[in-house]
Amino acid sequence: MNSVFDTREIEPAESRSRNLVAALRRQLTNAKDNSPYWSEILAGFEPDDFVTIEDIARLPVLRKSDLIDLQTKGHLGGLATEKNTAPKRIFFSPGPLVEPEPVAGSDPWRMTPALFAAGFGPDDIVANCFSYHITPAGVMFDAAAQKIGCTVFPAGVQNVDMLVDAFHRLEISAYVGTPDFLKIILEKADALGRPITTIQKAMVSGGPLFPDAKSFYEDRNIVVRQSYGTAELGLIAFETDVAAEGLVIAEDCIVEIVRPGSDEPVGDGEIGEVVVTTFDPFYPLIRLGTGDLSTVIGEGSSSGRTNRRLKGWLGRADQTAKVKGMFIHPRQVENVVKKIPGVLKARIQIETQDGRDKMTFLCEHEGPPGHLISEISEIVKAECRIRGEVVIVAPSSLPNDGKVIDDKRVAGI
Repeated sequence: MNSVFDTREIEPAESRSRNLVAALRRQLTNAKDNSPYWSEILAGFEPDDFVTIEDIARLPVLRKSDLIDLQTKGHLGGLATEKNTAPKRIFFSPGPLVEPEPVAGSDPWRMTPALFAAGFGPDDIVANCFSYHITPAGVMFDAAAQKIGCTVFPAGVQNVDMLVDAFHRLEISAYVGTPDFLKIILEKADALGRPITTIQKAMVSGGPLFPDAKSFYEDRNIVVRQSYGTAELGLIAFETDVAAEGLVIAEDCIVEIVRPGSDEPVGDGEIGEVVVTTFDPFYPLIRLGTGDLSTVIGEGSSSGRTNRRLKGWLGRADQTAKVKGMFIHPRQVENVVKKIPGVLKARIQIETQDGRDKMTFLCEHEGPPGHLISEISEIVKAECRIRGEVVIVAPSSLPNDGKVIDDKRVAGI
């Protein structure tokens, strides 16, 4: 058995279940007493009536689309409690969603166990290649790396030539970021005749690690592990030293798999939507549907961790997709269309090209393309926060299948 960051990772399942039920009761009491939204939702429930983890299924699932609608009435949608410490930071992610930083602890998103399981330690100089502004991923992993004792280079997503120079000068030994960005940096270094050889390990998130990228890193003797989390919920699950065993569910949260579009849990081995409950006292998130598909593949792993395991990311329960670490929602396509006169139909198509995400905005338009392509490109970038190729097609060219986001990628785990 390998060492763990938190001894709760190896506690018996019965003990974990008791502790989670107790935490759930406290959160339900807090939410019902102090949150305008939850006081209404929980009006017919008594916290003491929840005696097993399975009892949580009596509550409705709160989906991200619901959060977006709620937040149009106020920036936290009435979910925040009125008698708890306010967050130190607040973020704004595409969708759009307002996301407060959880208020408890030095690692509020609970990411530390994932980095520890990936072998990160005090001797590492970590290049954190997640953005540090507007969205929280950079701060999330920075806090975790510092808690382990790593030295952090807050790289963000900067000029790749500059990063190649920094990786050499700082002798970067570990990477945190999206699965494909490290490949871009390493390939750029090779092209400049300055191959980077100091990197030994990587923690990737914000999208699936596809097989070609995984093989690329293995050929360079870089140990890559994946973590799964969201800006609202923090860490949900993570790989251990045995990647083939799936992702171990994190502590301090309740993870369910439910039938897409419903509130009903499915059995282990069935694919469904990942639904998560966390215990932040300021911003209660109870049965939040992530929109991601996965399945439970068993309990325990050879690492000694005893929690259940997820197979990994198996697609989306809705048409929302994650591209280069950023969520793209169907309503963003509609927002773009409203700003372009003459568009008849549009969709975003997502593919992989040379191991990297590629996003294309396809739209039907009666007029000549002309200046429209550059104009639409800027509108798409402003709305989605990432740039994509724009292709204008003739009327009636796009399929009549109801899709506005067509994700053609294949899951990597």
